Amino acid sequence: MPKVKTNRGAAKRIKTTSSGKLKRKKAFAGHKFTSKSTKRKRSLRQATLVSKAEEKRMKNLLGK
Repeated sequence: MPKVKTNRGAAKRIKTTSSGKLKRKKAFAGHKFTSKSTKRKRSLRQATLVSKAEEKRMKNLLGK
């Protein structure tokens, strides 16, 4: 069976933690900040983990 190719778009956006979980940036943090509260904007700066439901799919994209 051939090796699984890494999806380069996903590889640039998702990093693996030392415990094997996947870390990602939050969505909706690109523009139009006037309509977002300060609390919400502060929250968007923080990275977060990929949800359990999506983790298997994302690991497959990363070729793991």
